[in-house]
Amino acid sequence: MPENLELHQFEDGSGAGNVSNQWLERMKRRANCPYLGIILATLSSLFFSLCSVIVKGLVDVNPMELASFRFVGVLLPTIPILIYTRQPVFPEGKRVILMLRCFMGTTGLMLSFYAFRHMPLADASVIIFSTPVFVAIFARVFLKEPCTLFNVVTINMTLLGVVLITRPPLVFGDPVADADSEKYSDKTYDIWGPVAAISSTLFGANVYILLRALKNLHFSVIMTNFGAIALVYTLFVCGSIGAVCWPSCGRDRWLVVVLGIFSFLGQILLTLSLQVEQAGPVAIARCADIVFAFIWQIMFFGEAPNAYSLFGALMVVSSVILTAIKKWAMTLPRESSLRKRLRVILLE
Repeated sequence: MPENLELHQFEDGSGAGNVSNQWLERMKRRANCPYLGIILATLSSLFFSLCSVIVKGLVDVNPMELASFRFVGVLLPTIPILIYTRQPVFPEGKRVILMLRCFMGTTGLMLSFYAFRHMPLADASVIIFSTPVFVAIFARVFLKEPCTLFNVVTINMTLLGVVLITRPPLVFGDPVADADSEKYSDKTYDIWGPVAAISSTLFGANVYILLRALKNLHFSVIMTNFGAIALVYTLFVCGSIGAVCWPSCGRDRWLVVVLGIFSFLGQILLTLSLQVEQAGPVAIARCADIVFAFIWQIMFFGEAPNAYSLFGALMVVSSVILTAIKKWAMTLPRESSLRKRLRVILLE
């Protein structure tokens, strides 16, 4: 899911030096656990993947309405942090970028929820998880950053993986109707699920670019604006399509509450992991999201992935891991022998 995008600014170290970071470093030393950040990131993936299961399982609640509840889980915990740190709520000079970030992030999340509802859980998760790879395209267009041979290779690997996962009829021919396909498309190829997943990925990639321009803002400012504006945006969308209603039965109501709680836990755990660990290793640990998605798909929905989905997922996850390793390698000293070896491997 694209929740990790909301906290990507920690990659630049903007959270370093605060009280929570110092507390985490002390806990890391006392527990003698150098992998604390990796563990926290993996637990974050667990909660975010369970959020995807809830979104897919609540078939009687519109995905746009679920997105509204998701943003309540983003907004409420960050308001006390904003008040405690005495940060400006809507700082001058950053307002347009903040608004764009909120629009891009909200639209991307709503599209991802739609994709979870109309695609196999693991397939949608893999496509949406490929967001970091596409950042290179928008960084080249908007930030004029160089697009290296490494970027070309990883982008093409990701695109091939997405094609294998979505299996468009133009390439693979008309699919044979089976139990799984009927579940999503009424015996015809449902193009809107993959379109929503790919569109969510593109919106998410733009969020990365916008967050680079907001890296000097405290995370509570970005998340409070995101939560508040996104909540208004999603409620407007829900009102437009007539989906503003409280879930009808007790089970659905409890699951909506659990969705908010899991979103909050995933958000906080990701924040903490990025405060004690570099973004590269955290991004690799976040690949656990894909593993969890395949497990939940089989366990809760009885959908066994086929060979195309597995191979496509392998290509996408490999691209994301290579991208994370490259970012981590760039933080090593230039004279480091490990960095020199990785530069050869990564085609730099």
